[in-house]
Amino acid sequence: MEEIAITDIEGISVGHAQDLKAATGCTVVIGREGVTAGVDVRGGAPGTRETDLLDPVNLVQRIHAVVLSGGSSFGLDAAGGVMQYLEEEGIGFDAMVTKIPIVCAAVLFDLPVGDYTVRPDRKMGYAACLDARFPGCSEGCVGAGAGATVGKILGMERCMKSGLGAFCVRTGHLEIGAVVAVNCLGDVIDPETGETLAGVLDEDAKRCLNTEDIMIRQFADRRMMFGGNTTIGVVVTNARLTKSEANKVASMAHNGYGRTLRPAHSMFDGDTIFSMATGRIDADVSVVGLLAARTMERAVVRAVKLATPLCGLKTHSHIVG
Repeated sequence: MEEIAITDIEGISVGHAQDLKAATGCTVVIGREGVTAGVDVRGGAPGTRETDLLDPVNLVQRIHAVVLSGGSSFGLDAAGGVMQYLEEEGIGFDAMVTKIPIVCAAVLFDLPVGDYTVRPDRKMGYAACLDARFPGCSEGCVGAGAGATVGKILGMERCMKSGLGAFCVRTGHLEIGAVVAVNCLGDVIDPETGETLAGVLDEDAKRCLNTEDIMIRQFADRRMMFGGNTTIGVVVTNARLTKSEANKVASMAHNGYGRTLRPAHSMFDGDTIFSMATGRIDADVSVVGLLAARTMERAVVRAVKLATPLCGLKTHSHIVG
């Protein structure tokens, strides 16, 4: 397999906008020609937009963008700016009087990290679309990863900075990649080595503890009430998929979360994955799904390893340096 940029997938562009002082931002993945899409929401505390229309029984067959955003539910406002940009570009579902862009979205909770009064809004969503005009996909503390953190079971004073990661491969003519903002309650593990890359810090802030062990010890106290989490991502492929198959690919991609996040899909996370398929080539859906999980794994790892210090929070480089 050959590693490529996710924007090497024809018809796909990625843009970010962020306010690093406030520690929040949004990321947009645009499929200008329309893409078949699916979604799988597994966390217990999701914040999403336009996910019902991805059910195969519903009318709309193609979407035009997915927004990943900070700001908790306030951040859903960024999708309005994406709709404005796409309408200006003449992109959307033809409703006769105008074209209506179909824009799905998911949000993560980053309000405690910087300035909680600043959230991704319509203006920031529009700015992310302008950024998507340029090739490539920046990683680290950008876009939806600007305020992302991990390891929050003992509070924000013991957590670590995370970010946004992307990873994409080509095998033969099949291309598939993932973009993810990692903002989980627990720890991030490298599935290839078993190493804890980031998570809840000990009292000296020199090494990571084990979130799952802490949760097991504390289960009777019912003190695990921190809901400020959620890992959100998109897998993109040039495969030709039906809506049902796109939903299956999104489901299989969650294996990437399961291999890297400990725990994944808790009641305190709103873990969500969208899939987008441009329909350029035929491919077996099971192969697309397993590669979706693999690329999601590597994107999660990159999100943590490429994070840079922000708001006084430590990163992976601090505990391995």
